[in-house]
Amino acid sequence: MAFILKNDRKETDNKTIRFPVELINRIEKTLEGTEINFSRFVIQACEYALNNMEPKITTNSSKEKEEVHL
Repeated sequence: MAFILKNDRKETDNKTIRFPVELINRIEKTLEGTEINFSRFVIQACEYALNNMEPKITTNSSKEKEEVHL
């Protein structure tokens, strides 16, 4: 399934996250000439990633490492 940019809005809440500068630059360059803003792109990218991850839950008995893919 291809990642397609959409210009739809939903109820939102603020979260502060840090991105590597190079990633920000790549995203902003990709969005040039579109009506999609940075936040909308990140939301869509996260939704795409979550919808396309393989289901996998792995834990170990010591609880030192827990990996969850839904």
